[in-house]
Amino acid sequence: MPGAKITLPPLTYAGEGALENLLPEVKKFGPSNILVITDPILLDIGLVEAVIWPLKAAGYKLDVYTDIEPEPPLACGEKLVDYTRAGGFDLILGVGGGSALDLAKLTAVLAAHEGPVKDYLNLTATRQVEHKGYPKILLPTTSGTGSEVTNIAVLSLESTKDVVTHDNLLADVAIVEPELTLSMPPRVTAATGIDALTHAVEAYVSIHANPTTDALALQAIRLISGSLRRAYRNGRDKEARSQMSYASYMAGLAFFNAGVAGVHALAYPLGGQFHIAHGESNAVLLSYVMGYIRTSCRKRMADVLEALGISTAYMSEEEASLRCVEELQRIVADVGIPATLQEFSIPESALPLLVEDGVKQKRLLARSPMPLEKKDIAAIYRAAFTGEVVEPL
Repeated sequence: MPGAKITLPPLTYAGEGALENLLPEVKKFGPSNILVITDPILLDIGLVEAVIWPLKAAGYKLDVYTDIEPEPPLACGEKLVDYTRAGGFDLILGVGGGSALDLAKLTAVLAAHEGPVKDYLNLTATRQVEHKGYPKILLPTTSGTGSEVTNIAVLSLESTKDVVTHDNLLADVAIVEPELTLSMPPRVTAATGIDALTHAVEAYVSIHANPTTDALALQAIRLISGSLRRAYRNGRDKEARSQMSYASYMAGLAFFNAGVAGVHALAYPLGGQFHIAHGESNAVLLSYVMGYIRTSCRKRMADVLEALGISTAYMSEEEASLRCVEELQRIVADVGIPATLQEFSIPESALPLLVEDGVKQKRLLARSPMPLEKKDIAAIYRAAFTGEVVEPL
């Protein structure tokens, strides 16, 4: 078999002081018209101004675009691409959480292509990404999505989600500055933190895992175990924020190269149909999916439990894998995320459509260590509704 492919973004600055590299990196591209894509809340609280003032002081022309939404719908992407095409921009700067960064990647590439965004979606593509598009620099303000190091842009459709994915969507420069995450409110800290945890766990049990992604995933889990609760309780805890920034970055690299699977596949319909934040969609499904597939990856789940800080020295793999599911449930509860679909006001009548849309996520489901067919997906959604972890019959 050929060796494992490891793809990394061309250049990343990570850790305290990373933001100081923004102006020097912008200078390298020599832009005449920069488009800054960001969340309107970040603009209101002054975070965006703090990021871009050195660029203004250096005389660069900037246009700040804030017409974006959480879990951005396809129409949001189409509108931004049209705006970019008409604006004559030559550098894209994404500042924000996963939605802002995904849209920045999307428009940097597709604005240099013809046709609507929908023609490039994974499930229904009629066109292929051919050009690199405009240079893009990404600065995450949350610790969870890993968007700054992946080649994926996620968009919400009528009842599910789909992606545009191509290596041309990779950032030219990623700047992971923990200081930018200090303003995250507790709920966003929780959701994005569990998102990062899910990335790491799913990457570690993926059928495409390899020693490089394993090392990244396990270290990300260790850091999250030691810092997420602290960052949730005290957003100004700089050490916890720094650890979460590194954890998110490493989990992003792990899942970008090894892939995520069942949790994400079943989370997409929750976001599409009920507009639940992606991190919360992952959180409410994490223990139920992992509990269901546990028998296909007992040893790996025992490793995850060790990374979560619990010794498995006197446990069998069976015991450790069961305890791992319990610990994942505990972490989600400790950061205040509801434990069942019912607690998100999702009615039982919604389960059949969730199943129908979950089955369609074949790109993600193909990476699961346990093949998940329609009956399995139905059983997992039912478990997440009732709050009882189940295993295959």
